[in-house]
Amino acid sequence: MEAMELTENTNNANRGHSERVIRKAHEAENTRNFRKENYDVVVCGGGLAGFCAAVAAARHGSRTCLVQDRPVFGGNSSSEVRVTPHGAAAFHVYAKETGIISELLIEERARNHEVIFENGWTNSVWDMAMYDLAVRTPNLTFYLNTSIVDVRKSAERRIEAVVGVVANAETTLELSGEIFIDCTGDGIVADLAGCEWHMGSEGRDEYNEPHAPLQASGDVMGSSLLFKTVNTGAPAPFEAPEWAAKLDNPDFFYKEGRRPNDVRGGYWWIEIGMPWHTIHENEDIRHQLTRYVLGVWDWIKNKDPNMKELAANHAIDWIGQVPGKRESRRIQGLYLMTEHDPLNRTIFEDEIAYGGWFLDLHTPGGLLAPTSEHASAEGYNETSSYMVKSYCGPYGIPLRSSIARDVDNLMMAGRNVSVTHAALGTVRVMGTTAIVGQAVGTSAAIALKRGIALKDVPSRAIREVQQTLLRDGCFLPNATNEDKLDLARLARVTASSEAACAGMDAERDDKRRFPETEALRERKGQWIAIAEEKLDRVAVCLSNLSDVEQTVEARILPVDHIWDYRTEEIEPLAKALLTIKPGASFEWVEWDVRLSKASGLEPGKYVRLDLLANAKLQWHVASDVVPAHTCAYEMGQGKMRRDWNGPTRSFRVDPPQRSFGPEQAVNGVARPNRYTNLWRSDPDEALPQGLELTWERQRTIGDVELTFPGHLLWEYHGYAPFL
Repeated sequence: MEAMELTENTNNANRGHSERVIRKAHEAENTRNFRKENYDVVVCGGGLAGFCAAVAAARHGSRTCLVQDRPVFGGNSSSEVRVTPHGAAAFHVYAKETGIISELLIEERARNHEVIFENGWTNSVWDMAMYDLAVRTPNLTFYLNTSIVDVRKSAERRIEAVVGVVANAETTLELSGEIFIDCTGDGIVADLAGCEWHMGSEGRDEYNEPHAPLQASGDVMGSSLLFKTVNTGAPAPFEAPEWAAKLDNPDFFYKEGRRPNDVRGGYWWIEIGMPWHTIHENEDIRHQLTRYVLGVWDWIKNKDPNMKELAANHAIDWIGQVPGKRESRRIQGLYLMTEHDPLNRTIFEDEIAYGGWFLDLHTPGGLLAPTSEHASAEGYNETSSYMVKSYCGPYGIPLRSSIARDVDNLMMAGRNVSVTHAALGTVRVMGTTAIVGQAVGTSAAIALKRGIALKDVPSRAIREVQQTLLRDGCFLPNATNEDKLDLARLARVTASSEAACAGMDAERDDKRRFPETEALRERKGQWIAIAEEKLDRVAVCLSNLSDVEQTVEARILPVDHIWDYRTEEIEPLAKALLTIKPGASFEWVEWDVRLSKASGLEPGKYVRLDLLANAKLQWHVASDVVPAHTCAYEMGQGKMRRDWNGPTRSFRVDPPQRSFGPEQAVNGVARPNRYTNLWRSDPDEALPQGLELTWERQRTIGDVELTFPGHLLWEYHGYAPFL
């Protein structure tokens, strides 16, 4: 064979020069670029969990390498899959995930022109927001399009390096590290390293989990392909190819939980898993899902009597070809979370994150199963027995579930953490995996800095991990800022003015901002922060929908925090029967409660004002949200849940409660939880308003750190474009 001349003109940042390469043909065939690199932390998997883990480790001084097998970061949230990130804030007020994930989402909303809808909308602006942060992060090196294919172990319980192959580059990487973090979703690194892992559903007899099937099985949740359409402004005919799925039965959609409800696309229920293996037969799943995407669109466009006119001018704009996977391997860690932990809100000493999505276990088989995911099949009836037993959180997540049991220098974050199948139903959503990722990356950096083993971090360094996360803008339900270097905690704080909460008037129909959720079909509750040593009177704004006098039982209960949804386990501080005259509209009904410290009223805590059910009455929503004062309704079995997005109900209190004092700004908790935890200036006073910190002796201030987490009351989906 004649010699072949290959000329390469590169602009390589590492070498800084061009080079001329001349090789014989057989040398070119047999030679591959092989590189060895060494880092402190190697993160495998660039979804939200891995991305946040890598950025956190790098920010805390560890030389970090992030390896991702796709051309973009974000995993299921990326423009390749387009699942919008969800988390605890979807079900609980003031539970929005903050930290690195909040930075990213705020940046995306500031840059993006797209209006958010549930799934399918995500474009490359999100990819670039992540890419930009990765490029700008010191200590962080990353490789995209790189698949992990092997693990090198220096001893039985220690990984020395991972081996990755860069697609389309004929390059093999051997990446050494002190700590490895498996965020691959499928647990690839842990599997190659010989770790124990679980896949499938535990049986009921293993942990007595309410959501577990009676018998253990290999069943897992399926994967989804999303699609997006565009309004062309003119009729856009569609003819499905012959190989597309044939869907002609309306019951398949409207009686089995697969209701087409948005002509723009984005249906998560286009889901298939079993009988295919979600790892080894991923390509078979992708092909089957593609068939069904086309079949679903054919139904909407050409057959569905409810949708085909709405879809007449819409055409498919994008169909995903990377299945969004929900479940595969779950790696055995130092602690195995079961569903009892989120349901009972287990308090962990090594809490490093939190969750609050419901126990969302999709039906194995997806489109091939008799019905869709349980909640959808029930029409999202929020008071069904399934939804009542599935509502959970906010609950803490322990670090031990992210430390591998069988390898000493391996951690994990994402859907492959140490949980049961039932617990994965809530832990797996991306808002939750992102904050777990940040915590894991932070823990890895602290372990290296202190020179301690990963298994010892939960006992020897957990306070440092927690305090670091809080300083970095994260939230932990059961930890407060105790940083001894935080001078604000040592200061006397005063304010130019201070709001007093006297309640909020009712919203009138001509200025309605909130949906009609006012009828007392179920018991409803309104949280009120107590600051004074007495509560003389409360009032509620009601309407009587009947032409006869109506009564409603009212109760005031002491509650531990704004997520204390109990109704039957709490002894009321007071209760009374309120009367409202026939046909009354927007009438304020007063109640002389005459509560004091002697009767159990505690300043610095919440009470909840409950009205029991009477469907002939309306308790009107307030005209605006009073910060840190939320509402809920009883869903059943002695449990409440957030009412819509948690607006304030109309109420009045006397005396007004001064629950927004300046000391709340430095009390160690950065959002409403067990109390308001925020300062609010008097809205009747002119701006500017401010806080003043003074110290008994002169102090030298090194840094002033301000965190702007965005809107904490509701989740990311409430943000507009270019916000």
